[in-house]
Amino acid sequence: MNKTIEILQTRRSHRDFDENHRLSKEELQAILDAARQAPSWMNGQFYSIIVIQDEKIREQLVKWNPGNAHMMKGSVFLLFVGDLYRTKMVSSAHESSYSIDESIEPIILATTDAALALENAVIAAESLGLGSVVVGSIRKHGKEISQLLDLPEKTFPLFGLSIGKPIVEMKVKPRLPEPAVIHYDKYQPYAYTLIEQYNQTMEAFGEARETKRWSQKFSDYFAAKPQMITDQLLRMRGLLK
Repeated sequence: MNKTIEILQTRRSHRDFDENHRLSKEELQAILDAARQAPSWMNGQFYSIIVIQDEKIREQLVKWNPGNAHMMKGSVFLLFVGDLYRTKMVSSAHESSYSIDESIEPIILATTDAALALENAVIAAESLGLGSVVVGSIRKHGKEISQLLDLPEKTFPLFGLSIGKPIVEMKVKPRLPEPAVIHYDKYQPYAYTLIEQYNQTMEAFGEARETKRWSQKFSDYFAAKPQMITDQLLRMRGLLK
């Protein structure tokens, strides 16, 4: 097995970091360069990355997300932003219309591009002997974060990435059984027993932060009334009607 495949297959989320560890400029630049080389639809690169090193800003982010103290304790925190402001500038320069609020497609493009850049950053960090964890809960405070970081219109915070030197060894988390995820040529039906099997696998894995069975967690999540926080933010940012 080559080193890249090994890193991909053994990646784990880390939330406990050495607070005294600092990334070198070269390491940070290598991670950012790797992120920017991610695949992008039509080479549109519909995202921006905010490198947050300022302690006061990171403290504020933790106040809004108290369950994610690693945003302060890691060596650096990267915020990935869906960015359709850049192409608005392009449209203005070409004196063409910019009706991106009429379809969800531009939002999907920006989200996908940002997610691909994020994954490149994750793997680059792992290759340097560092650890990371993705933070999706920042969307709950997208309005406040947009104001705090002076994000222009047509942009929206998507997710963050805490990077640092791990101080707690984490186990590789089991994934769903392959037949429930991988299909060849056509979508292949599978028995619900595969989900039950995964429930048992995760219970045996015994992750302390999980308080519910895997299936119950997502049954509850999708049964709850949507908060519509992201929808409201996208309308506010001029991205949805």
